[in-house]
Amino acid sequence: MATLSRRKRFEKVASGRVQKVIDTLNLLQNCANTNNYEYDDNDVELMFGEINKALKEARNAYRKDLYHG
Repeated sequence: MATLSRRKRFEKVASGRVQKVIDTLNLLQNCANTNNYEYDDNDVELMFGEINKALKEARNAYRKDLYHG
């Protein structure tokens, strides 16, 4: 029973947090409008480099616990 409640809690919490990430990425996408913002390729590479780094770290945390936990 404890496993089921932990599973349900994960589903509830993770679902909401994934949606927040998606919503925030959609907001970031709005900054691509060159009528309102000025940026160059270096800015884009830096932004997405940091985002990719954070995604990799998050994914590795799950893999670590799944395969070594």
